[in-house]
Amino acid sequence: MSKWNRIFVVVMDSLGIGAMEDSREFGDVGVNTLGHISESVDSFEIPNLQKMGMANLCPLRQVAPVEKPLAYYAKLRELSRGKDTMTGHWEMMGLEVTKPFQTFTEHGFPPELIRELEERTGHKVIGNKSASGTEILEELAEEEIATGHMIVYTSADSVLQICGNEETFGLDELYRCCEIAREITMKDEWKVGRVIARPYVGKKRGEFKRTSNRHDYALKPFGRTVLDALKAAGLDVISIGKIRDIFDGEGITKALKSKSSVHGMEQTIAMAGEDFRGLCFVNLVDFDALWGHRRDPRGYAREIEKFDQNLGVLLDRLREDDLLIITADHGNDPTYTGTDHTREKVPFLAYSPSMKGSGELPEENTFAVIGATVADNFGVEMPEGTVGTSISGKLR
Repeated sequence: MSKWNRIFVVVMDSLGIGAMEDSREFGDVGVNTLGHISESVDSFEIPNLQKMGMANLCPLRQVAPVEKPLAYYAKLRELSRGKDTMTGHWEMMGLEVTKPFQTFTEHGFPPELIRELEERTGHKVIGNKSASGTEILEELAEEEIATGHMIVYTSADSVLQICGNEETFGLDELYRCCEIAREITMKDEWKVGRVIARPYVGKKRGEFKRTSNRHDYALKPFGRTVLDALKAAGLDVISIGKIRDIFDGEGITKALKSKSSVHGMEQTIAMAGEDFRGLCFVNLVDFDALWGHRRDPRGYAREIEKFDQNLGVLLDRLREDDLLIITADHGNDPTYTGTDHTREKVPFLAYSPSMKGSGELPEENTFAVIGATVADNFGVEMPEGTVGTSISGKLR
């Protein structure tokens, strides 16, 4: 019999808690996403994360650690060679990524790639540089609307992004072009983790807004994950937010798209009111996309406070046989140079209303303890070639 009937794994995308021992190799020195956010703001009210033990993991200027936390807490190190979303999530579910995905942040995509993309889509490419999605619309959207050209850009992530105006370019055409780009970028030298369709509306500068019709074309995981094993065993695997895209639908039985991180938590709270048996896997992307990459520690702090309010609601909705795990997939220190993710340890907070104990657990050397713990709870064998050891026996 499983200890828990439902497990909720909530990923606060990019909420690192301090540099990894090898962070210098990734160009990251002295990084600490959560710690530096705390240092950058006058007030920081996170009472629910505080009582769970978050401030016990990462010293915070305004938030004291608690003597008797509600949850078990630990630091997790990343085993894989990367610091991006797909690498972090894939590792959580048992896959060690030994070769980082390609990035094209400094110089844009190579001329050969752009030429093939233009020939096969029939659109001239404009942009082809690393940029913020909102900034590149202000710069180039009027030209795209007037000419039918196609805005292509990247970021600090391993992504190729294509913008399309929903009225003039059309969603179907945008998705078609992204499918072609995904096929082209399967070559090893061009292989990016995701191709992202970025639809928008508006007719002139100052009016452009991205819509919720974004679609990610991700690589399929290179092996079976814990999600596949859970699904094969007849368990529910419910995705909220980007999870379905990150795993390209593999191992998912039900997927809910989120309009924002607040919406994602509202969906999670609603799911806590439904009957299912298995895993609810949640990604809350706004911490990363809106605040980390844009180097806005104050905005990041306010987003965490919004999360904390909804966390209080979720904690009240949990059943005796539920387990809640809160974690992150990498860092994105909003006080650091550049706009890239940062190589950091991440938090692990685990709570169930049925737990008798709480407190500190030893630091783990892989995010994969999460997937292994989920699999162990449901009596599901880890797929061949996966990593990670269950710590369910420590959660009493």
